[in-house]
Amino acid sequence: MAELVDAAEKGPRSISHYMRILGPGILGAAAAIGGSHLVASTQAGAIYGWQLVGLIIVVNLLKYPFFQIGARYTMAADETLIQGYDRIGRGYLYLFTLLNIFASVVSTAGVAMLCGSILGLFIGDDLSVTQLSMIVLAGSLVFLITGHYKTLDRVTKWIIVGLAIATVTAVFIALNQGGVATPDFVAPSPWNLAAVGFLVALMGWMPAPIELSSWNSVWLRQKKKALGDELDYRDALVDFNVGYVTSTLLAIAFVALGALVLHGSGESLATSGIAFAHQLVDVYASVMGDWSRWLIALIAFLCMFSTTVTVLDGYSRALSECFVQLGQHKGSGPTGHGARYTYPLMVVMGLVGALIIMFFKGALLAMLEFAMISAFISALVFAWLNYRLMKLPQVPERYRLGGGMVALSWAGILFFAGFNLLFGYWYLWVK
Repeated sequence: MAELVDAAEKGPRSISHYMRILGPGILGAAAAIGGSHLVASTQAGAIYGWQLVGLIIVVNLLKYPFFQIGARYTMAADETLIQGYDRIGRGYLYLFTLLNIFASVVSTAGVAMLCGSILGLFIGDDLSVTQLSMIVLAGSLVFLITGHYKTLDRVTKWIIVGLAIATVTAVFIALNQGGVATPDFVAPSPWNLAAVGFLVALMGWMPAPIELSSWNSVWLRQKKKALGDELDYRDALVDFNVGYVTSTLLAIAFVALGALVLHGSGESLATSGIAFAHQLVDVYASVMGDWSRWLIALIAFLCMFSTTVTVLDGYSRALSECFVQLGQHKGSGPTGHGARYTYPLMVVMGLVGALIIMFFKGALLAMLEFAMISAFISALVFAWLNYRLMKLPQVPERYRLGGGMVALSWAGILFFAGFNLLFGYWYLWVK
């Protein structure tokens, strides 16, 4: 294994250096800022006001170690998380692969349906959400198969910047105007058994499913091959932290928009796709002015298109690594052929995702809720696997988790386990 460069051995980094090394973490943020932000966070603010901000911060904090391990392990061991899972045990790699096969098609369908709904703002009512979603899936596949992943890597950071500026601006304007709820309005409480289903869905994709850490690992290893010694351990963590903090802050911003513009207005979020897309754009236009309607629609579409492309790319690359690894001896390191099945898997994911969309027939919120709940249920497995990785002998002692991160990891594992039990009770006896 190539010796890692200590951060202390390098001088101060320039802005141009950081612009070159930023990539995997920003792509992770692009994948995260989708259903969890545009839908779940806005819905949380619209229904419960500011009450769930604390929970969102806590969930992002508890998931942080498991996402960071995607960068930490890859730079320390010079292999992806997927090779690490195989070192723990071949059974764990099979489990990871099976869960990802399920999650890949469900997540692809969810984000494509949301992107298709926003596309409907430009096309009108001539096409159904199902047809619009098929267009998004087809466009995403063509974009990736024709080799435009590098374009995505370059432009994603600017899409995220545009969405962040628009959202933060809207929040400040809305704060200045004050909320629409009347002083005597009594908000429903989320702290009861009846709300457990919503809370689990909110946390499932907040800021993203934990298996996305494996995407960061795959993308980071590719970035390291391209940049060589220019990319070191500290750079990888900076890239990851920029993406993670950005997605966390934007989640809070979307809660604020829901709380200020929709909470107490008597208006509930639409369940159909195009109606929800109109409602989302209306939230911005109501505080920024009607002039912003098409600008916000464009930014939202580009954000969701980049999310759809990133989801297709991330899951297919991770699953390709899984299948290649399963064809090797247990515990073997990277082969250099991890991308062998990437494009066929993209096509399969797109086709199965299309079938799922046809089954849900435009019921956007139902589709996203199903995907988010599935992600939370599996979070416990992925969190425990990532924690185990950092104890492997391939990880030098200086790169292992410190005492604070170990404590935070166990707090997260216990939290996910406890909430899974509570969700099981709610689903079987309360729902």
